[in-house]
Order: sequence, then C-alpha cells, then structure tokens
Amino acid sequence: MPGSEPPSLDLLADILAIADAAGLLAMRFWEAGAPMHGHWEKRPGEPVSEADLAADALLREQLGALLPDAAWLSEESAETPGRAEARRAWIIDPIDGTRDFVRGRAGWAVSVALVEDGVPTIAVLTAPARNERWWAVRGAGAWRERMGAQPERLAVGDHATLSGARVPLDHLGGIDIDYRMVAKPNSIALRMAMVAANEADLVAGLRRGAEWDLSAATLIAQEAGARVTDALGEPIVFNKPDPYVTGMLCAVPALHDAGLGRLRARALRLLKQG
Repeated sequence: MPGSEPPSLDLLADILAIADAAGLLAMRFWEAGAPMHGHWEKRPGEPVSEADLAADALLREQLGALLPDAAWLSEESAETPGRAEARRAWIIDPIDGTRDFVRGRAGWAVSVALVEDGVPTIAVLTAPARNERWWAVRGAGAWRERMGAQPERLAVGDHATLSGARVPLDHLGGIDIDYRMVAKPNSIALRMAMVAANEADLVAGLRRGAEWDLSAATLIAQEAGARVTDALGEPIVFNKPDPYVTGMLCAVPALHDAGLGRLRARALRLLKQG
C-alpha cells in the first residue's frame, strides 16, 4: 500500500544515491592512478588516501543533510560530540579496503550504515571497481546488484563442517589447514558480503576491529541469514562510546558455533597478552 513502507525503506533510495556518488568520486582517483601517489599512513600499517578524505567529506555533507539529527562516526573524520548518546548515528568507512585501493586493486568499497539504538537498520556497500553494490534494510532482506543485471536477494549457504568451508584467506596453515581458500578482497566488509552471497562460508578476525569496518556488512550478512558476533561469541553493539570490537566471526548458521570453538580461545589469549 502506498505510504505503508517503514521509514527505513523510504530512506534507502537516498542513501543508495549518496553512497553511489561517493563511490564514483573515489573511482575518479582510482582510475587515474592517483592512489599510488596521493596516500600516506595515519599510523604504521594504516594507509589513507586523498580519495578517502574526499569521499568522507561528500558523505558527511549529504548524509548530514538527509538526517540532521543523526550523529556521525567515521574512520576519517571527527565524530559528533556526544555521539554515543544519540539514538541514531551514521557509521561510515568512506573506503573500506584502502590497502587494495592504493595498490590499484578492486577489493574496496564505500560502507554506509544507519544505526538506531545500537543496531544497524540500513546498510549500503558500493564497490564501483567491481561494478556491484549491496544493501539491506532490517527485516527486508539483503540484496546485491551487478552492473546490467537485476538485483538479487541474497541467502547464505548451508555448508555444515569446518573442513572444506570456503574462507577468504591469503594462505592456509595451522589449525585452519582444512579450510578451502577463496579470493580475499582487502575490504573486511566485502569478505562478510561474500558470506551473504554464498561465495564464502565463514570470515573470522582476531584483531581489534572498528565499528566502521563492520556496521554495514553486519546487517547485510544477518539479513542473508548469517550469524555475526565478536570473537568471543557476543553480539556486536554499535555506536558505543568506545567504537571498537574484539574480533569478529561471520558465518553460515551451521558453522558459527564450530568456528567460534576455534576462534574464542585464541581471542582470549590475545586479550590476556594485551
């Protein structure tokens, strides 16, 4: 019925358009080869580029105009004062996968999430170098659109054993030797989206992650049927005062508990060492 859509669905088209604009802006840098020259390290091992900052500025201006009451949390700019007390917040990574971006590889995406009361309600990933975009609205499913094709609703796979599970990795070794390695984009959000699209079965991380890396992809994966927790098995709450997460596990439901069995002990050891 006209007018019966929830407010989040009303916002989706605007958010998609804004994320697409940020993606096209980043693509102008990427296609020109500028990333190879216009980047530096914020801290050792954490690259940032001119494109990150330009995309961040565009997103902050346009998303801020769309919902003036929503707070702001981004990897590349100062957060709104009192951000964690706000009921709604934008959680943004203007280029997730900057390492691939500056190397001229396609494994990066613009990540946009609207969080309400600690939970992502709308999520968009746009990956223009891959000619695809992903989105989800809580309770309305997860979707992917590829250039020239109709959007497809996403659903996770049903692989039930860690042995043979498809995992985006650079190499196999140790306790994880029985996984089946698949291509690994640098963007953690795109790796989680691979689980949503039944192109991977499990993605795990031990390092302390940031909410902007995970917020949009968490909703996309969940709406496709995946389970997403931190590395200790706890639900991830977003827009916290300390916007960091103890690792991450995104998996098809049949694998999550087994994957957590491998991950949790290692995460606890790292926490004790820290």
